[in-house]
Amino acid sequence: MRMSTGKRISRIASYTLLSLGALAMILPFWYMVATSLKPQAFIFEIPPRLWPSEATISNYVEALTKDSFGVYFLNSLIVALVSTGATVAVSAMMAFAFARFEFRWKEPIFYTLLLGMMIPPVMLIIPQFIVAKNLHLLDSLVGLIVVYVAMNLAVQTFLLRGFFEGIPRSLEEAATIDGASRWQTFWHVALPLVRPGLAVVAIFTFLYSWDEFPWAHVAIRETSKRTLPIGIALFQSEHLTEWGQVFAASIVAVVPVIAVFVIFQRYFIRGDVNSGTKG
Repeated sequence: MRMSTGKRISRIASYTLLSLGALAMILPFWYMVATSLKPQAFIFEIPPRLWPSEATISNYVEALTKDSFGVYFLNSLIVALVSTGATVAVSAMMAFAFARFEFRWKEPIFYTLLLGMMIPPVMLIIPQFIVAKNLHLLDSLVGLIVVYVAMNLAVQTFLLRGFFEGIPRSLEEAATIDGASRWQTFWHVALPLVRPGLAVVAIFTFLYSWDEFPWAHVAIRETSKRTLPIGIALFQSEHLTEWGQVFAASIVAVVPVIAVFVIFQRYFIRGDVNSGTKG
């Protein structure tokens, strides 16, 4: 059957809009890659080039060997991985409890937890600093991890509760009849069924922990405990910013983010769609 003229025009228009949107997203990243390969003398050349005439990897060499970049990268990786794992584990257990258990003040406690989603993180820096100072968590990766987990628990628990409520209770009842405990039901029945939700939580938490700057900048003073966002900011000196090195370091910093998304993408796409329909 031939496609009608109206459908053909609609499809062409859709593809055109999608192509323009993809171009708008790809062009800044492309320019960042191109700038990272330019010598400092050609950074601000006019007219700007989409690809350098004299490409060089010297910016990457300088960035990766400058100011303990490897230490900053490792610190960020440790903080992001531990924060992600702890957030996924704790928010999953909390969400399952709110979805399946009945206890006094359940709904008030849940909605009180959600108040954390309504407070801008910047407003919490001073209270966080006071608490972290009293608990001796300043200048430590543990202090970053504790804050990152706390900042993500509310929204991730809210998201996962919808996934757990979407699981038929008959499956859990069947497991209970077979002799499974609450923990076994949670671990062997509920968790495998909410893998898309867990992927969404993992990606969002990793992105937050990997990119977070304000709290890390306030809480960390010791050089050996700095994370990658702070390290990249240090590339900007008072008189001359080596933009090629800044963009080279930024490209390296993007690699783990892309890797995490590639690993979880099939679950993420499914979970991101379902998160708007369950609950």
